[in-house]
Amino acid sequence: MSEMAAMSPGSGGRSHLPRCAPGTGAGPPSLGGSQLPPAPRLSTAPRILLRFLCQDLLGAQRQLPSSSLHPATNSSLCLPGAMAGSPRLKPLIAVCQVTSTPDKELNFTACAGLVREAAQRGACLVFLPEGFDYIGSNTAETLSLAESLDGDLLGRYAGLARDCGVWLSLGGFHERGRDWPTTQRIYNCHVLLDPAGCRVAAYRKTHLCDVELEGRVSMKESSFTNPGPEIVPPVSTPAGKLGLSICYDLRFPEISLALRQAGAEILTYPSAFTVTTGSAHWEVLLRARAIESQCYVVAAAQTGKNHERRTSYGHSLVVDPWGTVVAQCQEGPGLCYAEIDLDYLHRVRREIPVHSHRRPDLYGTVAVGTGPAP
Repeated sequence: MSEMAAMSPGSGGRSHLPRCAPGTGAGPPSLGGSQLPPAPRLSTAPRILLRFLCQDLLGAQRQLPSSSLHPATNSSLCLPGAMAGSPRLKPLIAVCQVTSTPDKELNFTACAGLVREAAQRGACLVFLPEGFDYIGSNTAETLSLAESLDGDLLGRYAGLARDCGVWLSLGGFHERGRDWPTTQRIYNCHVLLDPAGCRVAAYRKTHLCDVELEGRVSMKESSFTNPGPEIVPPVSTPAGKLGLSICYDLRFPEISLALRQAGAEILTYPSAFTVTTGSAHWEVLLRARAIESQCYVVAAAQTGKNHERRTSYGHSLVVDPWGTVVAQCQEGPGLCYAEIDLDYLHRVRREIPVHSHRRPDLYGTVAVGTGPAP
């Protein structure tokens, strides 16, 4: 990512975001395909009836939140298809493509609109790109707009997750960490919220983008950003076990393989690729990460002109474990959708069991002059 910027949330008091244990939730019914028909209008009564029928059939113990009856709420948090003899329904995910600017309020309005649309279509998990909060026009602006994880903006996103009843992958939040007073540097943080608005994971980008392409692209993320200290374990979601990464991490297969080793089924790369690097490397890198890890790969992206000095590549997409692009946005802000088929994922892993064929006892050491002559 190049220099991203911060936000200017609207009114409202400071909202502390609760940290909760990762939930499991249930997936939504299948709507199929990356391009969906207009969402049907459902009256409140059928929504209520479906909710309580599903709860009764699945033995759910907790009371439904009042937000479950909101018109923009995902009304498919439980799975009628889970009954004995019924076909297994595949969870639907939505991937957002946005054009963030230095205007945080405008960015929130755009992102919230896409999240609500995805929830109406039945998505259980919605992905936003790196810099969803803002992309600053210079380093000073980027630093000045940053907030803490307990700040107003993430509090508003927590409310959005609750209202819509969806998981939110917020990739690339400009975080003022606890060391901000001493370092005056931020973290590039991928935050995962559950449908209760709880923060269940926060991954801080470990590989910082310092790139100099003569006459074309100049980035030095390390000049104002601290590298993250660790890879975060995958989190169980209704769509599968989610491994968190950000943008430039895509160029390092070690992190995807480490997440696969830890049980990941879906790898996420929320990004803000430039047009130069995106047109050359974006799709091929994402497909490579999917093939080598045998995971779904989800990549929400920035698109278009973020400010006078920055244009992003776009092409948000989803790749399946075989390496096939199954959903993709084209130009401009919008959404694409994909079903996550874990039965298919496990079939791919059974048929080509590369994970069990790995030789970690050899990797990292190359014998010099000790092997047989060619």
